[in-house]
Amino acid sequence: MITFVTGNIFDSPAQAITNPINCAGTMGKGLSLEFERRYPRLCIDYKARCAKGLVKPGHPYLWENDETQILNFPTKRHWRDNSRIEDIESGLKYLASHYQELGIYTLALPALGCGLGGLDWKEVKLLIEDHLGGIPDLEVFAYVPHPPAGAKKVFGPDKKPSVAARLKVAASPR
Repeated sequence: MITFVTGNIFDSPAQAITNPINCAGTMGKGLSLEFERRYPRLCIDYKARCAKGLVKPGHPYLWENDETQILNFPTKRHWRDNSRIEDIESGLKYLASHYQELGIYTLALPALGCGLGGLDWKEVKLLIEDHLGGIPDLEVFAYVPHPPAGAKKVFGPDKKPSVAARLKVAASPR
């Protein structure tokens, strides 16, 4: 199930939050910079993986600590490049095939490649719906870029569930 939402992805009730990354080891701008600020150990791991050539388009991977699960999703090959729609699609296909293995049942997903990557949200939204929409035991909160004026904020600091509530959502029977 996919729910299109507005608000701050870090306030999501989802079990895992998606970090849009490049394959070059730099989290210098956009949403990934905020991930680097919030999770310094994530950045250390990410840079080490990039240095070893382990971060590749089409292969999102899970990083976790005691409180958070982060799905690092390559949206660019290099930070200077634009995102490629085929890389987003191959990553979504991979996620659809491996979400159970990764243990992800609720996921906060930004508009992959639509910010600094330059992709069209309408195209990316269709791919998200095509590849993740038919999975009954995966709940996706897809964050809409640049919500229209007057759009309702779904999640925010005053509405953020506790860690226990997020784990309960993740553990609920499907």
